[in-house]
Amino acid sequence: MDTENVVKHLRLLWRTDRVIADIRLRHLLVGLGLRAFAALIAVFGLLMFELAAYLALVQITSAVVAAAALGACNVAIAAILLIIASRAPSGRELELANEIHSSSMDSLQLEARALQAHISSVVNHPLNSLIPLLIVPIATMIIRTLRSHGGSEGEAASPPPNDRRAT
Repeated sequence: MDTENVVKHLRLLWRTDRVIADIRLRHLLVGLGLRAFAALIAVFGLLMFELAAYLALVQITSAVVAAAALGACNVAIAAILLIIASRAPSGRELELANEIHSSSMDSLQLEARALQAHISSVVNHPLNSLIPLLIVPIATMIIRTLRSHGGSEGEAASPPPNDRRAT
């Protein structure tokens, strides 16, 4: 378990989520642009064609039949444009981004499991994780204590030469 790996996986996950969102946003914008363009065509172009077709059909048939035929043509054209606008995004980019996202999530879950195992071992056996950290300081304290006691015992056995007692 390494925090650098966790950070690396989180960054990778964030980047792939950003790429996936960017791809989906581009697809939505293209679809919206196509819909807006379809509406623009419907407003300007079809009005002129309908006017011409209506005037031509009124001479051949009644006004009601001419209006119904033009309405059916408009619905068919709008349906074709909506089908084109709602097609799926380019699969290769999105597939690659989803694959990297999945791999990053798996690695992050693996790191999280390792962290959970480490934490549970620390909680269950707290001294196991503290012993390696405390060995060096405790050993140095013991050595210093033994050295200081060893030196003070030698000094207590032989009194200092300038020791004068007040009488």
